[in-house]
Amino acid sequence: MTTRLSMAFIAVLILGATGVARAADKPTDPQIAHIAYTAGALDVDMAKLAISKSKNKDVVGFANDMVRDHEAVNVQALDLVKKLKVTPEDNATSTALTEATAAEKTKLERLEGAAFDKAYVANEVAYHKQVNAALETVLIPSAQNAELKSLLETGLKIFQGHEQHAEMVAAGLN
Repeated sequence: MTTRLSMAFIAVLILGATGVARAADKPTDPQIAHIAYTAGALDVDMAKLAISKSKNKDVVGFANDMVRDHEAVNVQALDLVKKLKVTPEDNATSTALTEATAAEKTKLERLEGAAFDKAYVANEVAYHKQVNAALETVLIPSAQNAELKSLLETGLKIFQGHEQHAEMVAAGLN
């Protein structure tokens, strides 16, 4: 339950801090790049925790997929910002994501066995739901650069698959 509350809090931060309410508050491309990169890097960090703690082959397999896919998208993102000569810009949303994930990681580090597996996978379901919603409703529509927008759209398709995969793993743990 606390995982769901934490992820709901992240959703509010993502959607609130990026300025859904007013067009003038839309995030800039450098901010979008930083938010997207941060979200991926944080998920890699959580996945590495799962790989080190879990004994469940489905959980470890899922976590390995998260590392592979998020690292690959982040490499593409870094290549794109270098090509465009854009400096990713830290912002309230990326900071809030980092802080919320650190708090969730602290909770997960205290868990073992099946309790860890269930909490990790529930967190992944919620995290992907919220990040995907932010991509669809704020980040992609706000992106001005066509290449950045395309990368975000590609990432969204991959991350929607992650959400479905996490839901399947979660169902197998119940």
